[in-house]
Amino acid sequence: MTDAVQTLVESLQLERLELNLFRGITPDGMGPRIFGGQVIAQSLLAAYETVEERVCHSLHCYFIRPGDPRIPIVFEVDRSRDGGSFTTRRVVAVQHGEQIFNLAASFMAPQAGFEHQSDMPPGPHWSELPDEAEMMREFMKTAPEEMKKWAGRERPIEMRAEDARNYWRNGPKPAVAQNWFRCRTPIGDDAHMHQVILAYASDMNLLSTGMRPHGVHWQTPGSQSASLDHAMWFHKTTDFNQWHLYAHDSPSASGGRGFIRGSIYTEDGTLVASVAQEGLMRMRAKA
Repeated sequence: MTDAVQTLVESLQLERLELNLFRGITPDGMGPRIFGGQVIAQSLLAAYETVEERVCHSLHCYFIRPGDPRIPIVFEVDRSRDGGSFTTRRVVAVQHGEQIFNLAASFMAPQAGFEHQSDMPPGPHWSELPDEAEMMREFMKTAPEEMKKWAGRERPIEMRAEDARNYWRNGPKPAVAQNWFRCRTPIGDDAHMHQVILAYASDMNLLSTGMRPHGVHWQTPGSQSASLDHAMWFHKTTDFNQWHLYAHDSPSASGGRGFIRGSIYTEDGTLVASVAQEGLMRMRAKA
């Protein structure tokens, strides 16, 4: 593993405090607030610590308060139900004595049944596209020093996009986007960890798609954006060491919020997960 991937895997690990109580940390240098994908991944891991022999097939969560990266997060798991076919868990993440996030997840044993899926949308292959991390370092050369330090760090998730070169240019764009992504170096054979890190990465670039029609991005002066909720359905197990296509579209924005959908495909076109998210997306009122 590279240092970035090793740091990610280690930072997602939880300390068990009690039967249903866990503590997690945020690695240094991750920015002024906790990345939403981190708390999704750690909450899913906390739920898995109380589940045997079943696999998560869906999760639904709310971001309630910004996370403080300087202090640990406490995760409390409610064993809501252990049924014949499904296991349900609720996880509440707490900092400073207040909820910052909650997650509900459902688990079941693998079963045979009807199968169909939508086709992977056409687009360029990952091998034809540039590494977004390299491009960001180039774009951030003129940014403030603190932002350079944060944006220029090694990233555990490798991402490639067709229009990465145009991301920072102003002007409206269609409310659709495609990103290829994978874990930058191998993360082992634990299927749960592959799912957890896929959940971590699923929070990346969604709100950017919702902003595209309005010609803004997260560095546009006066813009505000934050994930409000996040839902994810795992259709099949997958190997996140391999390239996956993350196709987004944003069918609606209104009331200061944007709604974005995502579909995650393996390189051979298998749909392995679907995502939906609503996020705060607005310009600050001028004083």
